Amino acid sequence: MRRLGVDTRYNLVAFVIAIPSFALMMVGFNAGVGTVVVWVGLPILSVTLLAARGFAEVQRHRLPQVLGRPVSRPRYRRAPEGAGWMRRMVQPLADGQAWLDLLHAVIAFPLAIIGFVLTVVWWAVAVGGLTYPLYGWILSNIEGNQGLPELLGIGQGYIADSVVHVVLGLLCAATLPVVVRGAALTQAGLARALLTGVAELQERIEDLTEGRAAAVSAEAGALRRLERDIHDGPQQRLVHLAMELSRAQRQLQKDPEAARATLSQAITATRETLDELRALSRGIAPPILSDRGLAPALAALAGRCIIPVELDVQTVDRYTAVVENTVYFVAAETLTNVAKHSRAQMCTISLIRAGDVLLLSIGDDGVGGAHVAKGHGLAGLADRLRAVDGELVVSSPAGGPTLIVAEVPCG
Repeated sequence: MRRLGVDTRYNLVAFVIAIPSFALMMVGFNAGVGTVVVWVGLPILSVTLLAARGFAEVQRHRLPQVLGRPVSRPRYRRAPEGAGWMRRMVQPLADGQAWLDLLHAVIAFPLAIIGFVLTVVWWAVAVGGLTYPLYGWILSNIEGNQGLPELLGIGQGYIADSVVHVVLGLLCAATLPVVVRGAALTQAGLARALLTGVAELQERIEDLTEGRAAAVSAEAGALRRLERDIHDGPQQRLVHLAMELSRAQRQLQKDPEAARATLSQAITATRETLDELRALSRGIAPPILSDRGLAPALAALAGRCIIPVELDVQTVDRYTAVVENTVYFVAAETLTNVAKHSRAQMCTISLIRAGDVLLLSIGDDGVGGAHVAKGHGLAGLADRLRAVDGELVVSSPAGGPTLIVAEVPCG
C-alpha cells in the first residue's frame, strides 16, 4: 500500500508539474528561435533553459521515491572566471544537459497525461465499484436512469448494477498496483535517461579512472614491497651462499673437513632461502589458490597464522583469477596486520556470497585503532579493492574489537 501511495502521488504531481513546464518550454523555445536572428532570442533561450533546469531539479528530487535509490546530479557548465555579461548570459546554450532538460519537459508532457488518466480512472473505478452497494440504490431509484448492466443487456435493477460494478471494482483494484506502478516507472525511466544519464556516465568514468589509478598504485606498492623483501632476504642469503661456496671450493684442497662443514652450512642456507622464497610467493598467488580455490587457500592462511583463527567459508565456487587473488591478498595482508599490531587473542574469518558480491569479514579482539588513512597498511588494501570496483569497510574503535569487511564483485 505504501508503494501504491508513492506511485499514485508521483503520477498526479507529475501531471501538475508537466503543465506549466511544457507551456513555458514551448513558448520560450519558439519565441527564442523565432527572434534569434535579431539577437533577442539568445537571452530568451537562455532564460528558457534556466527554467528547464529548475523543473529538472524538481524531477531529480522526486526520482528516488519511485526508483528506490539515489540518482546522480549533473554538473552544469559555468562561465569562465572573468567572463563578460554576454558570455555568462549565453552560457546555458553551450551546456548539453540544459538542452536535455528542455527535451524532457517536452516529451514528459504526453506521458504525464497518460499516467494521470490511468491513475485517476483506475482509482475511481476501483473505489466507486467496490462502494457501489452503499449508494447504488439511490441511482437505481432515479426514474429513467439506465445502469451499465442494462446498457450491456445483462440485466437491470439494484442487484444487477451492484454485481457488475463490484466485479469491475475488484478487477481494477487487483490491477491498480500494476497499472499505477507501470505508469510511474515509465515516467521515471524517461526522467532518469534524460536528466541523470549523462551524470551517471560521468560518475562511472570517474570511478573507472580512480579504480585504474588505485590498481596502478596498489601494484606499484606491491612491487616495491616485493623488491624490498627480496633484497633484504633471499638476495642477501644468496650472496652469502655464493661466498660460502667459494670458501668451500678453496678449502677442498687444503682442509677437506672444513670444506665439508662449509658445504653443510651452505645446504642449510639454501633450505632457508627456499623457505623464504616460498613465503614470498604465497603473498603473490600460492599454487593452492589456483589449483583448489579460495576455501583451501584461506584454510592454509588460517593454519599459518600465529593467532588462533576461526574460519567460516560458505562458498566453494570458483571465481575469476582477479577475484580470487584479491580476496586472498586482502585476507593475507589483514592477518599479517592482526599478527603484528592487534595483540589479539582470537581472529575470525568469514567468506560468504551475497548476490553478485563476495563478502570477506575479518574480526579480532585486539586493541583496535585500525583505519584506512594514507600511509597505513589498510590504505593499500582499499586501493586494491577499488581496482576491482570493490570496497573496504573498517570498524576499529580504540580498545577494539576490529571488524574489516571487504566487498568484492564476482558477478
